[in-house]
Amino acid sequence: MSSPVPSGTSVATLRVNGEERTVAFPTHHTLLEVLREELGLTGTKHGCELGECGTCTVLLDGKPVLSCLMLTVEAEGHAVETVEGLQQGNQLHPLQSAFADLGAAQCGYCTPGILMASKALLAANPAATREEIASALSGNLCRCTGYQKILEAVEWAGRTLCGENSPPARECSFGERLPEEVQRG
Repeated sequence: MSSPVPSGTSVATLRVNGEERTVAFPTHHTLLEVLREELGLTGTKHGCELGECGTCTVLLDGKPVLSCLMLTVEAEGHAVETVEGLQQGNQLHPLQSAFADLGAAQCGYCTPGILMASKALLAANPAATREEIASALSGNLCRCTGYQKILEAVEWAGRTLCGENSPPARECSFGERLPEEVQRG
């Protein structure tokens, strides 16, 4: 006989990163809180907790959601994917590789949310334009970058997912080339 669930506590079976997980949690806890505090998946970050920064973005049935605004009980019966689910074994997702290779993450705090929003976009449209990428990421704030390298990394990952083997221009990693007269100078 199982022990009774204390008052104010809920139990749910969540499918997180492809794995069924049964978890008990205070009924009022958001998906963000349960992912981090009960399941130990700390890649998803606390940001504003008002749904304004996108730092807590996870995928619910492949669509980006703000986990700080969603009660955990609402996720039962749905597939939840966090940044920890991107890597398959030792193989990084093309987004993770592109972000690392281009230095698209500065402090990295916003990166998990941006990666998850980008994954949803590229799953629907791996050939997304720069404008489509910017629009898809418009709810994800980054205080450290100018977004340029983030957009370039998502474009590169999209090309990789389309089977193209074309790295970004050298200037993406090293900046603009100096005019020849300045180089000789």
